Amino acid sequence: MKTHRPARRAIIATGALLGAAALFNADAAFAQAKGADTFPSRPVRMIVPFAPGGPTDIVARLLAQRLGEIWGQTVLIDNRPGAGGNLGVEIAAKAAPDGYTILVTSSSYLVNPALYEKLRWDPFKSFVPVTNAATSPNLFVVHPSVPAKSMKELIALIKSQPGKFSYASPGLGTTPQLSCEMFKALTGVDVQHVPYGGAGPATTSVVGNQNPMGCMAQPPAVPHVQAGKLRALAITSAKRASSLPDVPTMLEQGFANFVTDNMNGVFLPAGASPALVNRLHADILKALANPDLRERLQSQGLEPVGDTPQAFAAYVKQQIGQWTKVVKDAGIKVE
Repeated sequence: MKTHRPARRAIIATGALLGAAALFNADAAFAQAKGADTFPSRPVRMIVPFAPGGPTDIVARLLAQRLGEIWGQTVLIDNRPGAGGNLGVEIAAKAAPDGYTILVTSSSYLVNPALYEKLRWDPFKSFVPVTNAATSPNLFVVHPSVPAKSMKELIALIKSQPGKFSYASPGLGTTPQLSCEMFKALTGVDVQHVPYGGAGPATTSVVGNQNPMGCMAQPPAVPHVQAGKLRALAITSAKRASSLPDVPTMLEQGFANFVTDNMNGVFLPAGASPALVNRLHADILKALANPDLRERLQSQGLEPVGDTPQAFAAYVKQQIGQWTKVVKDAGIKVE
């Protein structure tokens, strides 16, 4: 019987270790849940990887204001433009997963994995999807001095002056830029791409006639269209927008299946607890349910979404596959 004592001791020791591990895991889970209950106890940083004025910045600022009211804490917007949105995303990826750094980003998150050979973040491993807060279609706009009143007239004008037209976009690989590249591929027009560090600067460049035309998300362009500083020729949604009811869709103008939009997604750094993700998601839904916030979003061409973390994760996966094909077909590469 003495020969079995070491084995018995090993079994007892193993049981003690397993029991301690179970207690540790239970304590950790309790701490995470408790942390989610008390979150936030100090100011929160919301990183936007683009310049102020673009649709993602607009969504982030509206959410920040409402979440700040819900939480009784300051939510600070941290604009970090650069490298097609990668700079800000990388900064967010390195942050602690405690909820005090939130990433609000655009569809560049879905496109950049195909656009850049080496990223310092991974769309599936570096973040936890929370929700797609709002979406918006893209607009084809021109400076009022451009005589074209429709996409058909714009095509004829560009072809009559080859090499003389340039278009502004929020940046390389953004869905507005890819939308214009799709337009070029379908029509064979010769238009030079001029990328900017966000939708705000891109819109300003067309308003100032530095570029005669542009393709950009709807929100930053709507006020200028309504003021007569820009002329909108087409929208890339499946139906006309209530904020611009006189602007026809690309589908109406003969471009079959030409529907693109921009996400404005909310993410937390990888490692964020499920309790924290669910807490943030629930509070964003409260924010999006606010009638004033919804009206302000919709008046600028943004449609509130607020899908579940699971549905948003599935959307991210599907969209990455879709835009990867567009990027490869267009032969777009970062220099």
